[in-house]
Amino acid sequence: MKNFLTGLFQLPRFSKQIISIVIDSFAVTSALALAYWIRLGEAPAEISETVFDTAILTVFSTVFLTIAIFACLGLYRAMLRYMTVQVISQVIVGSLGSSLALILVGYLIGGFVPRSIPFIYAGLLTLFCAGGRLLMRAIVVDYVSNINKGRVLIYGAGSAGRQLASGLKTSEENRVCGFIDDEKALQGSVIQGLPVYSFDKAQAVIDQDRIQRVLLALPRVSRAQRKKIIDTLLPLTIEVLSVPTIEEMLKDDQEIQSVREVPVEDLLGRDPVPPRKDMLTQDIEGKVVMVTGAGGSIGSEICRQVLNNNPKTLVLFELTELALYSIDKELQEYATKNDLTVRIVPLLGSVQRINRLEKTMRAFSVQTIYHAAAYKHVPMVEFNVVEGVRNNVFGTYYTAKAALQSGVETFVLISTDKAVRPTNVMGASKRLAELAIQAIAQKCKSESLPTRFSMVRFGNVLGSSGSVVPLFKKQIAEGGPITITHKDITRYFMTIPEASQLVIQAGAMAEGGDVFVLDMGEPVKIVDLAENLIRLSGLVPKNEQEPYGDVEITFTGLRPGEKLYEELLVGEEELDTEHSQIKRANEVYIPYKEFIAYLDKLDQASHDYQHQKIRELLLELPLQFNPTDDINDLVWNEKIARGLIVVKDTVNS
Repeated sequence: MKNFLTGLFQLPRFSKQIISIVIDSFAVTSALALAYWIRLGEAPAEISETVFDTAILTVFSTVFLTIAIFACLGLYRAMLRYMTVQVISQVIVGSLGSSLALILVGYLIGGFVPRSIPFIYAGLLTLFCAGGRLLMRAIVVDYVSNINKGRVLIYGAGSAGRQLASGLKTSEENRVCGFIDDEKALQGSVIQGLPVYSFDKAQAVIDQDRIQRVLLALPRVSRAQRKKIIDTLLPLTIEVLSVPTIEEMLKDDQEIQSVREVPVEDLLGRDPVPPRKDMLTQDIEGKVVMVTGAGGSIGSEICRQVLNNNPKTLVLFELTELALYSIDKELQEYATKNDLTVRIVPLLGSVQRINRLEKTMRAFSVQTIYHAAAYKHVPMVEFNVVEGVRNNVFGTYYTAKAALQSGVETFVLISTDKAVRPTNVMGASKRLAELAIQAIAQKCKSESLPTRFSMVRFGNVLGSSGSVVPLFKKQIAEGGPITITHKDITRYFMTIPEASQLVIQAGAMAEGGDVFVLDMGEPVKIVDLAENLIRLSGLVPKNEQEPYGDVEITFTGLRPGEKLYEELLVGEEELDTEHSQIKRANEVYIPYKEFIAYLDKLDQASHDYQHQKIRELLLELPLQFNPTDDINDLVWNEKIARGLIVVKDTVNS
């Protein structure tokens, strides 16, 4: 049928008009014959040659005159796919004209035309011509509307699946061909005219009906269950899309038919623990909250979470003008839309300027600080060692010191799993930032100062500026290859909103100097994540098992300072807290005076750009720093290459 309609559409317009005329001629002949049969019953056993000739002449004359009348009415100029129900009125007029033509022909040639025949004939001709045209129009419209649509199956024949099927009836992209459901009572039934298949028959249906994608209509299913379903779909090598969850539909006013890519967090299969409202609001509600690095991935999400918990004032402290503008605009619009009375203060500034920090905190009487400002890209800090140390170590120390001097109540440092037994300068600088907070916290305890200092350590977050997921998706869209540093590299992953909520809750449990570790679930092999993303796109990973696959995965080698595996604990002991996903770590620290002495040496070495001295100090401190590469600072190495400085040994010691 599809090939026939395709060929029909490709015919010249004149050929289509000829076909219409032939069909109408057949309709006129059939209507005449049926009208006589209805009026007279069986035909006479014998018909004279004269009567036969008269009948043939009557038919041909009527056909000729009818085609001429239809042509005058414009029935052969109208395009079938754009024809409306108004065609019925034109056909009725044409049929009445044809019946008059029949009467005239009968009168002129002396044909046998009983008085009731023209009326019966007019009704039959209207039925044949109008009904035929409307039927063909329906077929053509259905063909045209579906020819460019992607053929899809909906996984889930429940209420969400049925709503999705109804919503997609007007879709210009997707045509629903059936449901897949695990419930045996539904399998084999027909819902909204669509068959319900079991998963066992899915592959056969996909091949037979040339299905292009599967839509997951499971908004109420947990992430763990969704992951199981996705894992079963991956071998089918078909694009998998998803509908929003119930929470997303309520929060963002999304509709059930708003299909999208499967969220990467569904591949992790870990359900987040709902946050405790009392912990979220303890350090925020009715207070002045300041977020450093407010325009970054984590900082911006913490700002959103803070705004939702009714602070008195939210101070956005950010170095980058564009990032500050973007988050300020977003939060201002959100506050206006939701009638929030929160004062939002956008401030440009560097955490390396203690005077700016202290003046800001005192001016706005800041009570809670979430310190998210940091350089966190491992290669970038390896190439810019001094700036990395300045921002991550001294920036943290200055922010904490300003908070102490300004009487801030709560200070929370956002740390990273790369601070644990670091192999790169970024990780070492973050571990040293932790030691800075621990040292200041001990000073607070010994001098009975009110500020509570704590830090929260977690792994990679999905969707951050440094996340591999957007890069992988871009590489898949370009046809590959996907680049991964090592086939065995693994990472912990968590969503940004989940991590931000846990950071806020951990800060609420702080007693002073606490190191909190988030439960990141099981580590994920990056190569497995890449292969799953390829398969969810309906493609096949190209490897030894599939040499003719679509997207190749290439391994480029570990980058400077990169680890195969990340850890969350420096020591071996972790203690449970009130929250199931937050642990308290028992970590070593340096007394305040000893730390300050080290910091002064590091300050001088950084000022003099003595990278060997910086590395020696990092190795001397209890960071468990174990660098895997030589010094990679670009300025330092350029000076060596040009003979501006001479070093005896730039290799790890």
